[in-house]
Amino acid sequence: MTTVIAIAGFIVVALVGWCIAEGKAKFVNYQNNEQEEAVLEQNRQALEQNGYTELNIKDVIRTIATTGYSAV
Repeated sequence: MTTVIAIAGFIVVALVGWCIAEGKAKFVNYQNNEQEEAVLEQNRQALEQNGYTELNIKDVIRTIATTGYSAV
């Protein structure tokens, strides 16, 4: 009987935490200030100048070490 109460308590606490997190995401919104906007704009310009391209999964697999590590 104590186990059932503990599981029910855990579920109630989890649901309350989930509701708080969802409510916070809906009612608290973040907006960048002027300094953050300036940094984001500088980063965007740097990416445009350097020719940023997004990698697809084949490129990622080609560039990472998928063979493992050899200690010998």
